[in-house]
Amino acid sequence: MFICTLVLFDMENNIIQQNGKEGVLAIAEKGAEVEKPEDIIKEHFVFEFLGIPQQERYFEGELEEKLIQNLEYFLLELGKGFAFVKRQYRIPVGNRKFSVDLVFYHIILKCYILIGLKRGEVDHGDIGQMNFYLNYFRKEVNTETDNEPIGIVLGAYRDRVVVEYAMDNINNQLFVSKYQLYLPAKEDLERELNRLLETND
Repeated sequence: MFICTLVLFDMENNIIQQNGKEGVLAIAEKGAEVEKPEDIIKEHFVFEFLGIPQQERYFEGELEEKLIQNLEYFLLELGKGFAFVKRQYRIPVGNRKFSVDLVFYHIILKCYILIGLKRGEVDHGDIGQMNFYLNYFRKEVNTETDNEPIGIVLGAYRDRVVVEYAMDNINNQLFVSKYQLYLPAKEDLERELNRLLETND
């Protein structure tokens, strides 16, 4: 199975913290509250709706095109409050032009969300590039009513040590999470669950 990774750097997810019956009932009654970036960035995304065969090799541009073609499903997968702004958002700096793959605006958090798509392994350069984009948006695009922008890097693989060093001393809100093209088969889920249960014994 072809699994891709989206790097999420802050694992303090509000919903995960609400354990037990009381937490579940609170979410059922009033829904998941959105107060900070960690509340909207899922740790895991499933892009089955893209219809990309599991073994097919594809380019970042093709992944971007498929996400735009299936924008309604993509917005549903992202979660509450996301509004699409633009793909290939141009950033002119000096005599050069750069572009962010996908730009959204979160209407609850009142901030821009920039997404960079990486088909291969996420490396320090990808994280530095997203940090560069976030700095530009904070200084040149944000208005007085906007909160700090959020950056997400989606890639096929990650090296936790490289990611950790690349993220060190970055003050922007930059995340790395996981996505996969298909849900695992029932047998794979059972096997993984049994493995986890055995290691916790």
